[in-house]
Amino acid sequence: MLTVFAQTLPFFAVIGLGYGAGKTGFFPPEATAWLTKFVFYFALSAMLFGFSASMSLGDIFEPRAAAAYLWGCAFLYLIALGVAFVRLRPLTEAVMEAHTAIIGNTGFLGVPMLVLILGDRAAGTVLLVLSIDLIVFSSLLTIIITLARQGRLSPDLPRVIGMGLLRNPMVVSMGLGLLWSATGYPLPGPVDATLTLLGAAATPGALFAIGASLTQSRAERLTVAGWLSGAKLVLHPLAVGGAALFVFGVDPFAAGVLICAAALPVAGNVYILAQHYDVCVTRVSAAILISTALSVLTLPVVIAQFTG
Repeated sequence: MLTVFAQTLPFFAVIGLGYGAGKTGFFPPEATAWLTKFVFYFALSAMLFGFSASMSLGDIFEPRAAAAYLWGCAFLYLIALGVAFVRLRPLTEAVMEAHTAIIGNTGFLGVPMLVLILGDRAAGTVLLVLSIDLIVFSSLLTIIITLARQGRLSPDLPRVIGMGLLRNPMVVSMGLGLLWSATGYPLPGPVDATLTLLGAAATPGALFAIGASLTQSRAERLTVAGWLSGAKLVLHPLAVGGAALFVFGVDPFAAGVLICAAALPVAGNVYILAQHYDVCVTRVSAAILISTALSVLTLPVVIAQFTG
């Protein structure tokens, strides 16, 4: 446990440095936005392309692992919806709260942390989780909110969802990497070296950006935000772990990676979606702040318990 805590501490220390820089004004919101853009479009995309270019689709899409993660997410999704409906919240708010409860910071925190701590063997499963979050649940959120507000599904909705995916550099970089992998050719030396150099900036850049962006979060609506944080950090890994270990019989190592990925704090891009749809902005912001702070303690416990 102490060994794992020591391994995760540097990651959270960099997040803390980013938070301090943002809180003191040394790193203003404009700088955070540009750093996030650099990591999102260049450094993290280079890292994801490099990972996927060395894998086959079968290395990422393992049917049992995918089914277990989907089942665990769906289980908690329905619970979060039910809690919101009991509080008499409208469908748009209920679905945003459910989305918050199951979408972890896999891109900016999970990929660099889990792959470095657990090894390259974990990369395929982490990318599987990232793909499901980005493709399945982001699309589901768009569909439900559109249906709730317009009362029908627009014929233009598939194009909107498709263009949204094509504009996401993480989706595109993984797709292009898999296409290159399918050719059977290794990456040319200079290209591989460039991707490695650029990808090396993803971990510190992403962690620093997470910390700096947290200064823009507000700890309001604490009751609901606390429930969503607890759901994300505790109930989500329990649901995914139960499905992986007892329902679908996932390989123990892959199951451990799924559980660790599910234990990540709420993703920052959930706040972007909340702002875009103008739904639960304060609740989501607070859940990101609270879950990230608490994950300093909870995530090492999960990693030590299920991958040790």
